[in-house]
Amino acid sequence: MAQHVIAHWPAAPAAWPEALRRDFAGRAGIGAVGSRLVSQTERVRVWLLTLEPGERIGFHTHVLDYFWTAVTGGRARSHYGDGRIAEVTYAAGDTQHHRFGPGDFMTHDLENIGETPLTFTTVEFLDSANAPLPTGA
Repeated sequence: MAQHVIAHWPAAPAAWPEALRRDFAGRAGIGAVGSRLVSQTERVRVWLLTLEPGERIGFHTHVLDYFWTAVTGGRARSHYGDGRIAEVTYAAGDTQHHRFGPGDFMTHDLENIGETPLTFTTVEFLDSANAPLPTGA
């Protein structure tokens, strides 16, 4: 049976602006990895994430194995719980797969820094090494 073994969520990097640190503190451990949960079965959760230019989804935490596919192209910036900040240009169809072992996780946000709407589909596998986090829904 999958379980959580995370004792506590780390603090946000001190170099981040106060608003980002507050958002991180309030949302680390939230499993809502998209704008809208569009489907769920006993095996998967399917999320849609759409961000208009300048829009941002707050911090959320991944503990389940998952993949995302960019439905549209665009540019985005993410702040990661380990202090990294990444800016990425996506093309429609770009896909990335992630796996997490027991107790492993990743917390990040995502901001559309491009000039067009940015849309992703994310599929999480509920039979992963970790139990699903609450989605906040």
